[in-house]
Amino acid sequence: MARRSLRCALSILAVLSSLPFTGCGGASDSTSPDPVTTPSPGGSCSATPVSGQPALRVDLVVSGLERPVDLQTPGDRSRLFVLEQRGRIRLLRGRTLVATPFLDITDRVGSGGSEQGLLGLAFHPRFPENGRFFVNYTDRRGDTHIAEFRAAASADTADPGTERTILTQDQPFSNHNGGQLAFGSDGFLYIGLGDGGSGGDPLGSGQDLGSLLGKLLRIDVDAAQPYGVPGSNPFLSRTGARPEIWALGLRNPWRFAFDRLTGDLFIGDVGQGAVEEVDAEPAPRRGGQNYGWNFTEGSRCFSPSSGCPTAGITFPVLEYGHGDGCSITGGVVYRGCRMPGYAGTYFYGDFCTGFVRSFRLEGGRATDARDFTSQVGTRRNLAAFGLDAEGEVYLLELSGSVYQIVPVS
Repeated sequence: MARRSLRCALSILAVLSSLPFTGCGGASDSTSPDPVTTPSPGGSCSATPVSGQPALRVDLVVSGLERPVDLQTPGDRSRLFVLEQRGRIRLLRGRTLVATPFLDITDRVGSGGSEQGLLGLAFHPRFPENGRFFVNYTDRRGDTHIAEFRAAASADTADPGTERTILTQDQPFSNHNGGQLAFGSDGFLYIGLGDGGSGGDPLGSGQDLGSLLGKLLRIDVDAAQPYGVPGSNPFLSRTGARPEIWALGLRNPWRFAFDRLTGDLFIGDVGQGAVEEVDAEPAPRRGGQNYGWNFTEGSRCFSPSSGCPTAGITFPVLEYGHGDGCSITGGVVYRGCRMPGYAGTYFYGDFCTGFVRSFRLEGGRATDARDFTSQVGTRRNLAAFGLDAEGEVYLLELSGSVYQIVPVS
């Protein structure tokens, strides 16, 4: 998350040293390999659909987790995978927490009570065939690792010894690490990295195309070792630019998500001291957006405080000030079958004040804004949202609980 996000509840640790960046493979063909994301729900619903837009509530799925920060599925209806920040992936079968972790890499993860730790998980689109999955974690020196592991698709455990490093990135400070990983509908892996930390982006990373910090990256994990660069990446031919960059000008994209149906991209970018924002790139996505940081914070000038350069900046589709909250928790787009009236609704929240809100993206604009806090309750320490194989929505609280959003009727 960022200042006023995980930093609201967690202490900031100094980074003791750094690791060199791992080199990438060559550019891959721009043709997308198997353009499939996590499978959309198919067949019948596991619960009877409720027509219209019913009132909502939350059901407790599990409690007693240690700082859960992400929930993912490879399309398996019987299992959910929950990341614990300290370095474990826990397995849920229904509402039962399996005692043995699916993966335990606490021996190499640095969490230390800060914004560091095991932060993101993405299953390869062909996980049922190849058993490959990817994680984003900070090591014991505070630097980011994007790593691949392997497991039999039906296995309840993965061997930590199968780790293969994909990419590493020095982190100059202990906050603003980003953390999200997700495969897009193009089959490529997207990686969210914050600006490197401290406050105000002192290194100017957000606008520096020579740095991976403050960016959304896009790589091909199938084309080369350790990875390839898609030939359609927007800065591939820009002198001095890192070819992995898909978008720039991000402060701390703690959570981003793709709409499973449309491919639209939503980024919850945590603000500095005044504005929280949701950025969006509707499909068909071409990349190259500059979301403004640190020239702007939301739609306001940040550096300088007035008269900042705004040419070429893509402004948020939604923002709110710190009178409403202080750290956005980016959400997910509902594509389940239990509440068809909410199809296409993007749910998001705030870590500090605990509200849960939504909007729909229509014509590149946020519409139908709603607040569900009075229905689902205040969810303080709201660390993440997640989707199961059917497209139903879950909330994760850093205090240790996972809830599902369900209709009242």
